[in-house]
Amino acid sequence: MRATILVRSLSSCGLLGPLLLSLVASPLDAAQRGKTEVLPVQKTAPAAVVLDGSGSEQELRKQLRAKNGVAELRVSSVRFSEAPTGSFGFIAPQLLGMALVTQSPDLGLERVPPSDNAYEIHKLADGSGLLVGFIGQELVPLVTPEKRPKTVRIALYSTPSDKASRIAAVPLVKLVVDRMPVRLEPKRLDSPVMLDMDLQGSANRKSVQGSP
Repeated sequence: MRATILVRSLSSCGLLGPLLLSLVASPLDAAQRGKTEVLPVQKTAPAAVVLDGSGSEQELRKQLRAKNGVAELRVSSVRFSEAPTGSFGFIAPQLLGMALVTQSPDLGLERVPPSDNAYEIHKLADGSGLLVGFIGQELVPLVTPEKRPKTVRIALYSTPSDKASRIAAVPLVKLVVDRMPVRLEPKRLDSPVMLDMDLQGSANRKSVQGSP
């Protein structure tokens, strides 16, 4: 009886409709508020980064790491897909070459460089990867535009030299490699190496570094 009187009272006041709507909508709103949206790791490839500064190799690497917001790995070795975002590691030239040539789904990173000619890999905050090396001054204006209309052929050296004095980080997903890295001094295992490859334009190919 009391319930009937309450319903009639709400109806006469025009409050019954909004009340019913609020009761129906509340569970849905609560579900939406509690839903966790899973965002894609990478919507677009990051732009290449080239530093303008000068200094020793260690100083240049430190500056580039600060610019990209990455810190040293806390474990001795890890797959790129499992490495925390905002970190950097190293990979031997031959392993890097095989992964890029075969488009392997993941890269193995080490906290300590496995050799003097190891390449450095940065995993950015959005999960994308950059390959670090040294390029010639003539390549700087070709690799730095965020959107390149054409593919550019680049030589990325593991360590600096007179031919390659500018430290650079290029997006892994835009690299097309068809040959292994070459040691500049074939008889020396720790010789600086050079990786000859294509840096694609605005179109992305399948990622080689894997997904977290």
